[in-house]
Amino acid sequence: MSHEAQEIHEPETPHLDFQGTTPYEDYVRADVLTHLQHTLSDDPGEMVFLVTTQVMELWFTVVVHEWETAAKALRQDDVPVAIAALKRSVRELEALNASWKPLGQLTPAQFNSYRSALGEGSGFQSAMYRRMEFLLGEKSASMLVPHRGSPRVHAELEKALYEPSLYDEVLRLLARRGHAIPESVLQRDVSRRYEPSDEVEAVWAAIYSGDESDELARLGEALSDVAELVWRWRNDHLVATRRAMGAKSGTGGSAGVAWLEKRARKNVFPELWTARSYV
Repeated sequence: MSHEAQEIHEPETPHLDFQGTTPYEDYVRADVLTHLQHTLSDDPGEMVFLVTTQVMELWFTVVVHEWETAAKALRQDDVPVAIAALKRSVRELEALNASWKPLGQLTPAQFNSYRSALGEGSGFQSAMYRRMEFLLGEKSASMLVPHRGSPRVHAELEKALYEPSLYDEVLRLLARRGHAIPESVLQRDVSRRYEPSDEVEAVWAAIYSGDESDELARLGEALSDVAELVWRWRNDHLVATRRAMGAKSGTGGSAGVAWLEKRARKNVFPELWTARSYV
């Protein structure tokens, strides 16, 4: 074997000399992201709370993107693209839910050490989370009120309020495929909260009683995966809040645990769950 063949070559040095910022920075904007943290107390735990909350907002943004992609695909009768977007959102929801880990064991003393810095701030006021809820069919015009002072955000939420939810698009697809979705559901005011329908429940029961490999059955399971993780998100939020502050009122004047308990009892895409009793 030649001497050259025996040589161990060091990896080539990556290109290090750029004009201005690096291409990575230009794309990711890491310098912006890592300088958005401005704590308001001297407590070291506040940084964890702030960064975790910001990470949650980024995951909300990605999930909204996926669900809007799925809704658009359903309008175009492209079920495979919709299912692919929903499946991606499941992985993203898993990452979102893991965001509770750094906050899930806060003691009341730890939370109180910087709670006053939040003032009237509350996750209840998150516009991107509200868009998630609207896409799930949890519509309420009153939820726009906290955002009247931000014209762009208010306009985006108002647009989402009056657009069909992800589940509305699912039900319209089922109707186009010949399933007996009632006109009262198809023509409902989409700016109002979705209410369960016995007829829709019967449609899902029929779909689940048929071929499990049918794309509508697979769509139902993708939606069920999403719904399960949304339920877990709500419950993890409830548990973390109970641990950190008990039954006290939430920041920003919200009802705290009482509000979260009410939310945790609600099923997303309700007929997908009740229909299983009739299969």
